[in-house]
Amino acid sequence: SGASIPESEAVRVGLAVSSSNRRFAPMRYISTRGQAPALNFEDVLLAGLASDGGLYVPENLPRFTQEEIASWAGLPYHELAFRVMRPFVTGSISDADFKKILEETYATGPDGVFAHAAVAPLRQLDSNEWVLELFHGPTLAFKDFALQLLGRLLDYVLAKRNERVVIMGATSGDTGSAAIEGCKACDNVDIFIMHPHNRVSEVQRRQMTTIFGDNIHNIAIEGNFDDCQEMVKDSFADQDFLKGTRLVAVNSINWARIMAQIVYYFHAALQLGGPARSIAFSVPTGNFGDIFAGYLARNMGLPISQLIVATNRNDILHRFMSGNQYVKGELHPTLSPSMDIMVSSNFERLLFDLHGRNGAAIGQLMANFRQGGGFSVDQDRWAEARKLFDSLAVNDADTCATIAQVYAECGELLDPHTAIGVRAARECRRNQSTPMVILGTAHPVKFPEAVETAGVGQAPALPPHLADLFEREERCTVLANDLKTVQNFVAAHGNRGKPL
Repeated sequence: SGASIPESEAVRVGLAVSSSNRRFAPMRYISTRGQAPALNFEDVLLAGLASDGGLYVPENLPRFTQEEIASWAGLPYHELAFRVMRPFVTGSISDADFKKILEETYATGPDGVFAHAAVAPLRQLDSNEWVLELFHGPTLAFKDFALQLLGRLLDYVLAKRNERVVIMGATSGDTGSAAIEGCKACDNVDIFIMHPHNRVSEVQRRQMTTIFGDNIHNIAIEGNFDDCQEMVKDSFADQDFLKGTRLVAVNSINWARIMAQIVYYFHAALQLGGPARSIAFSVPTGNFGDIFAGYLARNMGLPISQLIVATNRNDILHRFMSGNQYVKGELHPTLSPSMDIMVSSNFERLLFDLHGRNGAAIGQLMANFRQGGGFSVDQDRWAEARKLFDSLAVNDADTCATIAQVYAECGELLDPHTAIGVRAARECRRNQSTPMVILGTAHPVKFPEAVETAGVGQAPALPPHLADLFEREERCTVLANDLKTVQNFVAAHGNRGKPL
């Protein structure tokens, strides 16, 4: 099967390192722009964005043999997670502590975090087509897999360091509630989550604004998601407004988010005969984090023959994958708001590999992009990406048609993002004999408008733990789309409601 970087190139740039002896050197992380110092896992967790504006990636990616991967079949999710993620935290977290953190993160049952005993069950749609249900966590979206872990990792590291931090995050809908749920109990964290005012679904908004705490602050920005994301990036670049307190990222620029998402690719493949057979994945994605985790799983040894970028009308990723054009377009509100994104922040991590891990080249590309231009990459680099990646942009009408079609075929009700994944899988699939897994990124109850527009009746009822969501009091502050206004608010309300 093809790779976006050939094996020989992967070895040359330090991507593939044998891990057959199961002893790992302490992991170091480097910036995609090449000018920031290398950090260990603990420092990367707290840094988020690199000091040169780049994103951190492992200096050497662990590689597992087929025999190792096969030996993991049947493991509980938390044990599989330990085996996949252990190399990334070596040198920062002991095996015993990491195992304990993972057991708590992926616990099931009445008092557990995840409502389904399988944590991430597969639901069959067709003879060789499955949805990987990633919405059985507390906020009914795939973000729970990473953010429940991130909150516990932050608590562990900050307690060890006796340090307090400010989380500043932007959300197009799901990250915000998952971040608040994952970090609300953290003793040493103040959380400020920005969402675009009136541009998330009511369920998404209420999941954020109904969780109260002196350290929880919801901000509705009079702008779009990209405005929110830009303010987060600008705040990381100049943190003087925090008066010495550290800013931490919970968006998918944080390496720990990507790391946690790698696990469920292994989990799905092992259920369907991997690694003895190759698997294809279709991934609803706007910020490229979730599908980048699949790309990493493949480079770590998991046989993945195809990764499909499934997106909506906001199609910057599709325009690159189909035509080698990475150019910002106009943002269009859609029925799949979590993908209403013009700039895909994690895409830089793939570009770094496609350019032989040349940080200077990536710095120049991103500078050109920020100055208002777009870019194309060299044709041979784009051709390498196309060996593994396909893509499709799906409009609202086709999204609703797919929801209706799948419901008629097998009685499964999809949320609009997952429906886009199914549509892309069916249109872009290369090999019918290869199992196709669509990442089910959210519960349909979060997007009633799409379900009702599809004509399949009322959206399902909220699960028991959210049954009274629409009666709960909300707390949110609406702010102008202005960086200084937001930074002043953060400075005035940090440290559990007291000025920093």
